[in-house]
Amino acid sequence: MATIHEVATKWVADMEFASQIDDHIIRLDTVEAGGGHNNGPKPKALLLSALTGCTGMDVVSTLKKMHVSFSDFNLIAKADLTDEHPRVYSKIVLVYQIKVKPEDQEKVVKAVNLSKEKYCGVSAMLSKVCPITFSIEYL
Repeated sequence: MATIHEVATKWVADMEFASQIDDHIIRLDTVEAGGGHNNGPKPKALLLSALTGCTGMDVVSTLKKMHVSFSDFNLIAKADLTDEHPRVYSKIVLVYQIKVKPEDQEKVVKAVNLSKEKYCGVSAMLSKVCPITFSIEYL
């Protein structure tokens, strides 16, 4: 049977919304120039956050299974936005920054590739409409 995810989103005021995800509330808003008060991230930025969180969890899980010690793990998503409406991402670049021993760097590459090719559902969905590339920076 398929798993169903449900998110309930309620208008708060002006351009602000509150989304209930399980037991968590996330505020969404826009900048004052767009009619908001900047009380939360914009929806498209949350999409990038979902992507980095998804692939990050995959990489951590895989590295733990490989018994790879790491620290200072950061992910950065950079996305090009089209000029025409609806404004969508035309390209996403993921930058994985991680501190590992030099002999474990190939395992990091394997973990990132497994996330991209097999495990990260957010990446799989987005890559159907937008190319996603990545790089790894060793700290």
